[in-house]
Amino acid sequence: MFETQFTKDFNVEYPIMQGGMMWISKKELVSAVSNAGGLGILSALSFETPELLANEIEQTKKLTTRPFGVNLTFLPTLKPVNYDAYIDAIVQSGVKIVETAGRNPADYIEKLKNNNVKIIHKCTSIRHAIKAQNIGCDYVSIDGFECAGHPGEDDVTSLILIPRAKDELNIPIIASGGFGDARGFVAALSLGACAVNMGTRFMMTKEAPVHENIKQALLNAKETDTVLVERSLKNTLRAFKNKHALKVLELENNKATLEELAPYLSGLNGKKMLEEGSIDNALLACGQVIGLINDIPTTTEVIVNIINQAKQIIEQQARLI
Repeated sequence: MFETQFTKDFNVEYPIMQGGMMWISKKELVSAVSNAGGLGILSALSFETPELLANEIEQTKKLTTRPFGVNLTFLPTLKPVNYDAYIDAIVQSGVKIVETAGRNPADYIEKLKNNNVKIIHKCTSIRHAIKAQNIGCDYVSIDGFECAGHPGEDDVTSLILIPRAKDELNIPIIASGGFGDARGFVAALSLGACAVNMGTRFMMTKEAPVHENIKQALLNAKETDTVLVERSLKNTLRAFKNKHALKVLELENNKATLEELAPYLSGLNGKKMLEEGSIDNALLACGQVIGLINDIPTTTEVIVNIINQAKQIIEQQARLI
């Protein structure tokens, strides 16, 4: 059911991909998504060293025999990252699917291609998607303005970006940003995508390594409970509207420098929050789709419900013809 280019290329049952979320996309969640028939994605930079990533890949293999990939994000950081070493760890582990995001991954394409790795590049604009195609990426994950994390600076929604990407590109497209149920899944396929990528929806599952306090706070949230921060740095982030995010926004409105903002932007704050459950102590990437999430099911329940309900939606809509 719902066989697409995505299911064929990545040998998965369903055209559903789990987002690479910092501190969250670890073996527990990734293996659960892959076992449920989707494509699980580890977040490489959740692990302080390439050796720790390699170990996590091996631990994930013990939990699933099905395909999974690794996300590697090239973003401005206060601490330099040895990306070549991370790629070596991925390649040597035998992983054949890599999702890149952030800056242009051109410097690393050849090494990945030489090791038969399929590359999905996440983009927030058509110009970046065209560039990704031109440098040899196999897929583009087009990320609409609704998304959690970094939506870019153009503020174009998925409803526009997906069909525009379909019109412009010759490589397959994954829809990312604003997807969390069967209605969005069917819409994405109709707009020209061959799969959906979901982060916030999978963050709100039983297997996600997120403190229960955080899950409950998000469960009560609406689509209006996100805020855009880091716009002054040209590194826009959509985050949950908590006290910490509002403080960052206040500092930016008062023309704070990077040095003044840096203590509030540390990723280690987020790691501590997810582990300890203090909802107001860090930035938490969260998409507008949070307004559509009303439960905390298993990953299997998420995927099975989407597929079954999508089939019903398509059958119902066919009766209109």
